[in-house]
Amino acid sequence: MMTEAQITKTVFLAASRETVWSFLTDRDKLALWFHPADQDLRDGEDYTLLGKTDDGVDTKLCWGTVLRMDKPSKLVCSFTVQPLEGAMTTVTWTLDEVGGGTRLTLQHTGLAEVDAPFGLMMALDAGWDEHLNGLRGNLKPA
Repeated sequence: MMTEAQITKTVFLAASRETVWSFLTDRDKLALWFHPADQDLRDGEDYTLLGKTDDGVDTKLCWGTVLRMDKPSKLVCSFTVQPLEGAMTTVTWTLDEVGGGTRLTLQHTGLAEVDAPFGLMMALDAGWDEHLNGLRGNLKPA
């Protein structure tokens, strides 16, 4: 029997849940570790994460809708990237207080429903690792 195609990542961050939350939802802080956003993420609203083409023009990299915001404990968004050709998946961020910091868990689900090839799942998995390392680097204690 095949296991559901989903990506789950957990990182421990030396920051409060409120601080981590701001890095998930504030457009300027998203740009530090993920991609610049067209606006702050808001409950029920669409969002777009931007990149630049080789000639410096803004381009749409990731987009979706904020489905649920339970500040500062859970953020759920529909999510797609260009290789998914508009098919929507779901990214859920869960923030738990632990010790003197935050355990952040990412669940990226719905990949089987869009029939994502294994190579794309590997690329998404590696991409999340890279971005979460960037988040960790931006949240290092002073």
